[in-house]
Amino acid sequence: MMDRKTAFYLYYGLRLFFDNGGGPCYIVSVGSYSDAAANGKSKDNLTGTGTLGGAIPALVKEQEPTMVIVPDAALLDTVDDWKTVCEQVLLHCVKMQSRIAVFDVYEGYKPLSHDDADVITGANGFRNKTPNDGLNYAAAYYPWLNTNLVDVPDVDYSALKDADRAVLADKGKALAGTDFPPDAAGNANPKGEQLNALWDSIKTVDPTKPADIKRTHQALLAVSSLYRDVMSKMRFLMNQLPPSPAIAGVYARVDGTIGVYKSPANTGINSVIAPSVNITHDEQEDLNVPLNGKSVNAIRTFPGRGVLIWGARTLDGNSQDWRYISVRRTLIMLEQSIKAAAQAYVFEPNTAATWITVKNTISNYLTNKWKEGALVGAAPAEAFSVDVGLGSTMTADDILDGFMLVTVKVAVVRPAEFIVITFQQKMQTS
Repeated sequence: MMDRKTAFYLYYGLRLFFDNGGGPCYIVSVGSYSDAAANGKSKDNLTGTGTLGGAIPALVKEQEPTMVIVPDAALLDTVDDWKTVCEQVLLHCVKMQSRIAVFDVYEGYKPLSHDDADVITGANGFRNKTPNDGLNYAAAYYPWLNTNLVDVPDVDYSALKDADRAVLADKGKALAGTDFPPDAAGNANPKGEQLNALWDSIKTVDPTKPADIKRTHQALLAVSSLYRDVMSKMRFLMNQLPPSPAIAGVYARVDGTIGVYKSPANTGINSVIAPSVNITHDEQEDLNVPLNGKSVNAIRTFPGRGVLIWGARTLDGNSQDWRYISVRRTLIMLEQSIKAAAQAYVFEPNTAATWITVKNTISNYLTNKWKEGALVGAAPAEAFSVDVGLGSTMTADDILDGFMLVTVKVAVVRPAEFIVITFQQKMQTS
């Protein structure tokens, strides 16, 4: 198997993000790759205590990010380490109220087993390891994706674990002895000795000598079908990536082309060959509408349509208000935009003139959003309402205490998640 210590998803995750329409993004480090390779990928080595190694305090200072993803969390040593990272990210999103988290299922490349080891419902599965609070600020996707990003030159024996390289070398030497046996006098075949020397050389890896690794790798590719098969399998596994970077790119693409109020679903994913697991309709029904409400969005392949995101729910699947990603993100957009507009009126006189100005500013903004299709209603009055004023949203004490209270109500567009078509036979009329 591949050595998880030397595997990282950031580079290929960024490629997935940009290939799917991603734009500006923030990359926040929680440690160095060399430390991770030397000490292991545990929460203690990488994340620090409660701050993701300083990443979350850095994110708190930035207002622009609207999504938080941690694709390398899927490489942490244990599912409990992954759980710790998810908890910290979700707490951050709940505190900020301006962004959502997009989670990958730990070991989401595995098929659903429907037993205690199931990656979704098992004892160590996704639903048992995710937090129970603030679920409307997060969404999750399953399964992982088989991509075409990792090319042949990017794969060599150095990505294997030490023990696996030794096993491969021993198997290769055994085959070399069969392909190049000694002569009748018992003298070793020179070709077999040369091949055995190549196999022995892969048992140890010196990362400071990439030219030697490349030379041995190319020599084995040229003479050994076993080595070519192993490298092909490794390339397949290295192309198996968590979906959150691609999903974030799709979010950005849909936001830019249509709007945040459009569900980021029923849309294709670029640079992807197929989902790592083929999900049936019945399996997706359990993913989307579970009893505990922790919805997981499916990624599926449809004949003639390719790979599609086939789910639009937050983790809070039992909530009538916050079930859908588009609703949660639309409310975030409206709230943050109105807050930013209201900043201009801080320290203004708390009088009727200011109240009317604030009301008109917010109403004009919401009217434009209604025209774009973000709000539902035959007229603006049906789509939203804005109230501010003494006796309406404030008391005399509120004014004396320096508070200007504004109440905004909006009717947000919701997706048509289920389309039901009913067929009936009609009696002949002529």
